[in-house]
Amino acid sequence: MSNATTGHAMHDGHSHHHHASGNIKLAFFLNLGFAAVEIVGGIVTGSTAILADAVHDLGDSFALGQAWYFEKVSLGKSNPRYSYGYKRFSLLGALISTVVLLTSSLFILLQAIPRIFAPNHPNAGGMILLAVAGVTVNGFAMARLSKDKGMNSRVVALHLLEDVLGWVAVLVVAVILYFWDVPVLDPVLAVLITLYILGGVVKNLRAMLPVFLQAVPPELDLAVITREIEQLQNIHAVHHAHIWSLDGVHSVFTAHLELNILLDVEAYMQLKDEIRKLVERHGLYHSTVEIEYPGEACRNAVSVS
Repeated sequence: MSNATTGHAMHDGHSHHHHASGNIKLAFFLNLGFAAVEIVGGIVTGSTAILADAVHDLGDSFALGQAWYFEKVSLGKSNPRYSYGYKRFSLLGALISTVVLLTSSLFILLQAIPRIFAPNHPNAGGMILLAVAGVTVNGFAMARLSKDKGMNSRVVALHLLEDVLGWVAVLVVAVILYFWDVPVLDPVLAVLITLYILGGVVKNLRAMLPVFLQAVPPELDLAVITREIEQLQNIHAVHHAHIWSLDGVHSVFTAHLELNILLDVEAYMQLKDEIRKLVERHGLYHSTVEIEYPGEACRNAVSVS
């Protein structure tokens, strides 16, 4: 039995993680610093909505901190313990961030719903100043992260989107309160925004669960790739073909290739080169193929394919 292994790393993969780590670090310090400002501002203005948002931002700061940590860990090279490297740790960070976001959103709902029936009357002028600052700070951090492709960065950007929308709502309500006495708008908008964010949380969970369960990434078609390999010269059939994603960005492919004839060295090297080109064309991060010669029994014949 002979094994042929090919590996292909996207040229921008390593720089992508460095860039994402730096952006998450920036978002972490901005969020943590502004949460402290919110606490002071909420006390000064007498706005319970801003104080609740400060608690929310502290939760976000925790999520951003661990997301930054896991994004840095994901840069680690492979070793005997983690043979594929640490890219999957970025996915773990995304899951923890999503759980924190879900928890903090439910907390906001528990705070906002009672205020619909017993609204308070905060300092509208102070709320306007804090809201403008909140939109600016969180909007800047979100714009930086929205350019990254990693799942971790997308989840963190969702955290910041929640903060931006929350501050926009605070700004709108504060302006209205500045001229009219309708404080019930504050908790009503908070509930609507939180429900919108929870929809995003569900969407992210639906995207992450297939990665954890090693499903074929939606942008790749295993049947198409298998047919392309079967059309190569000297290939009789393909079985035990699998594709899964390490972290939502980098995908891995494995397969058993049944040959119809014995290959000499030159033909064998040509087949490896054709597989390498196919892997590159489909943007696969890593591939491993096992060669089976005519009449050779598959060692995985009794396993689940």
